[in-house]
Amino acid sequence: MKERYYDKLLNIKTRGDQKGFNKSLHYHRYEPTPYSALEILFTNYELKSSDRIVDFGCGKGRLNFYIHYLFNATVVGIEMNEIFYQEAVDNLTSYVLQTKNSKDKIHFYLYLAEEYQIDPLENRFYFFNPFSIQIFRNIINNILHSVEKSAREIELVLYYPSEDYIYFLENQTSFELKEEVKLSDLFEHNPFERFLIYRLAIYS
Repeated sequence: MKERYYDKLLNIKTRGDQKGFNKSLHYHRYEPTPYSALEILFTNYELKSSDRIVDFGCGKGRLNFYIHYLFNATVVGIEMNEIFYQEAVDNLTSYVLQTKNSKDKIHFYLYLAEEYQIDPLENRFYFFNPFSIQIFRNIINNILHSVEKSAREIELVLYYPSEDYIYFLENQTSFELKEEVKLSDLFEHNPFERFLIYRLAIYS
């Protein structure tokens, strides 16, 4: 029900999973974060309109539109699949028509995630287990290099986090776990049904 409700509210089309497989084994299949999960996350985790959030593997843009609608924050979607990227761009046109919001704070880029140049204003990064640990490592290193050049508070939001991601962050970086948000109805049966929020330790 929530899938239809929010897509209609935002005037976007983000339902459905990827058919077929990616050519690269490093990139996982597209699956949007359930709206029910986003409701729980943002009941517990607040963003400011001054935040700039990057969604790696944004697909059709669901998270981007949801965040912009709730918080009026700047959102950036990085997508490697041309079809999904175009659907995100089409959704942007529909979203602006429906909500009468400006599209100045919503951006989509057709890039491999590890090749995206981190903007010095970007301070929140979202991952729904979109790719292998090798690519995740590269992106985290890109973020850390960006912080070296432009110091700022950084937080990562991981949904359905893999053990590889967690081990890397907690043992090979300065990120520390700030908060865990469990999806209570689902977590009992699947311990991956949760959000983990990591903050760069030097700003803790």
